[in-house]
Amino acid sequence: MYQIMINDTTLRDGEQAAGVAFNLEEKVAIAQFLDTIGVHELEVGIPAMGEEEIRAIVAIRNLDLNAKLLGWNRAVLSDIKASIACGLERVHIAIPVSGVQIAAKFHGQWRVSLQKLKDCISFALDQGLWVSVGGEDSSRADENFLQDVAMLSQEWGASRFRFCDTVGVLDPFRTHLKVKHLVSTLSIPIEIHTHNDFGLATANALAGIKAGAVSVNTTVNGLGERAGNAALEEVIMALKCIYGVDLGIQTQHLLKLSQLVAKASGANVQPWKAIVGENTFAHESGIHAHGVLQNPVTYEPYAPEDVGWERRLVIGKHSGRHSLSNLLEQHGIFLDSQEIQAILDVVRQQSILKKRSLTTEELLNLVSEKRYSHAT
Repeated sequence: MYQIMINDTTLRDGEQAAGVAFNLEEKVAIAQFLDTIGVHELEVGIPAMGEEEIRAIVAIRNLDLNAKLLGWNRAVLSDIKASIACGLERVHIAIPVSGVQIAAKFHGQWRVSLQKLKDCISFALDQGLWVSVGGEDSSRADENFLQDVAMLSQEWGASRFRFCDTVGVLDPFRTHLKVKHLVSTLSIPIEIHTHNDFGLATANALAGIKAGAVSVNTTVNGLGERAGNAALEEVIMALKCIYGVDLGIQTQHLLKLSQLVAKASGANVQPWKAIVGENTFAHESGIHAHGVLQNPVTYEPYAPEDVGWERRLVIGKHSGRHSLSNLLEQHGIFLDSQEIQAILDVVRQQSILKKRSLTTEELLNLVSEKRYSHAT
């Protein structure tokens, strides 16, 4: 039985998001951070892109990380040679397997594509490389053809096969069926690679793992082409908290990792983004705030410290007296129930006017104003 491992592709598929371009220092910093927290494998880029990409990959290789490093390649010999020039010992070779992809890239000549794959695997193995093969657009491929490609990849010496939901068209139920069929057919491990076009990337990644895939592609913050990929932080925490599978990754650093990638990519994280969004442990609703003050598990599925957050009680339109009293008492302000209600009424009015919750400073100023007004 293989152990489940994360193969993070932030530096390859993540960077392919429109408008994202990491410089060398950013790629090195992201790779170092991923390695430090215990991510098992990094897909570090596409060597065939040229000298700048090669320099970044070589710089990462020279870090002597614990994580295994993988270069992404087409089924083209020059791509494999570019990976070798980077000093990589592991290569991933992508091959289109759906009718629409083969028609677009090989004019429908699937035999030609398979011969190129065979030649590339053979060449890579002759150079002493470890080889993974990816079925591009596996989710839309003819199932018999997909199985044939996977079996041939295994026969030719590949050590892993990647099932790719390239345009994110699967749901978890079909993902489970398709991946389970491949797992039962092959003796080499299956990797699951999912996209988020219908908001199902993480769910499909988990379904693939449930079906027997033992490697999963992720990106930090779900960064990636179009609607993005399965988010590293979501997959790790779902496995840990829902399935009880601890991957040995230091999850308390996930927030800082998210912030590093958000800054490098120029792509802000939505406040309500799972795990790392700024609202993840922010409670405004009176019922919710009262609940977490009594017992955090009433409205939190895991502790904020598990991912690097702190709990926040936010005062706004939906706040109640308990959370307002609690926050004021933290600042040495103790009011009776009538005073609290009066302050709460103004808080709600201000929140509607400002279209947001109030900052602590605004709240304290409001209380001072109220007290001064009452005193005079």
